[in-house]
Amino acid sequence: MPGKGDAPVLPGARAVARHVRISPMKARRVVNLVRGLPAKEALTVLQFAPQAASEQVYKVLASAIANAENNERLDPDALLVSEAFVDEGPTMKRFQPRAQGRAFRIRKRTCHITVAVEAVAPATPRKAAKKTAPAKAAPAETQSNTEGAE
Repeated sequence: MPGKGDAPVLPGARAVARHVRISPMKARRVVNLVRGLPAKEALTVLQFAPQAASEQVYKVLASAIANAENNERLDPDALLVSEAFVDEGPTMKRFQPRAQGRAFRIRKRTCHITVAVEAVAPATPRKAAKKTAPAKAAPAETQSNTEGAE
């Protein structure tokens, strides 16, 4: 993916779904859930999200992961959703007949969903640090404290 200026370019891939028959505002609600998450975790979130747009966003994310795996030879477990946004597409205009010869306009909105993934170092499970017991006080110190109290 091309980068701007002197910023280092991380390997990654992207996928775009155009003219998706969902309102952009409804799709943005779902895209905001997965932005910045690891790719596998984002797929799980989308799989169980109740919104209707989550199915379309799931497909785009799965496509971006497949692009990274097949075209860029990246490990799918080491991918992060770096970019995810929704743009407004063309609006289809329809008319609904109303009373007394009037007509109301119905706007059927569409959107373009873009998801980009990039490779990051795979998260390694941290080993639990050994907890050492606090050093016990020397027996001589405990005796001296008891002598002074008498």
